[in-house]
Amino acid sequence: MRKWSAGVGLTALAVGVAGCGGTSASDEVSASPTATRTPIAEATTGEVPAPTASVSASPAPTATPAVLSGTRQVTITRVDGFEAGLSLTDDGRLTEVDDDSGRQLFVPTPLSGQNFLIRSYRGASGGTGEPVCWQVRNPGGSQPLVVEGAACREDEPRQQFTISAADADEGFLISNNSAYLRTSRESGLILEELGDGPPTSSFRFNDNGPAPDRN
Repeated sequence: MRKWSAGVGLTALAVGVAGCGGTSASDEVSASPTATRTPIAEATTGEVPAPTASVSASPAPTATPAVLSGTRQVTITRVDGFEAGLSLTDDGRLTEVDDDSGRQLFVPTPLSGQNFLIRSYRGASGGTGEPVCWQVRNPGGSQPLVVEGAACREDEPRQQFTISAADADEGFLISNNSAYLRTSRESGLILEELGDGPPTSSFRFNDNGPAPDRN
């Protein structure tokens, strides 16, 4: 059965520090207040303690999530959505559905940096057939940009989607050339430049097992 949910794990790190030290000495004091003593010279070894090196801790590089490795197939759901998942429907448009229609298994395939080719497959438990890739389409006439299916081409800029972690939740932001994927009440899933506003839609990538073999 297609999985439309994912879990999150946390790892805690504990550090223990311990230290102790102490010195003791006994001095013989003269009974007479007018008596004088010759000070005892402290022995020195001539050794200078090595300075403690100051090391600037560099943050560990963030590992690429398995769902973005190109080796896993995922379903994609909007974080604030309900029972619907993303699908490339039979008419070729990326939309949200609450049934098994269209292509609902996706393989984000790394290109460079945070850019990915998003391949889509048919099948409920394992992708089958030749993939179709997401591609931006401009319908013209002041209509918003949309995502449609097309033959996969890694060198096609309209198929190079940026996927980055969302700041507000555990999801991802999806964009192409600074236009972000979001849901619209009037037009469904569209791509829109944000201007000064924050992203309005983020998406969960739910692991559905190994990606189909591309060889």
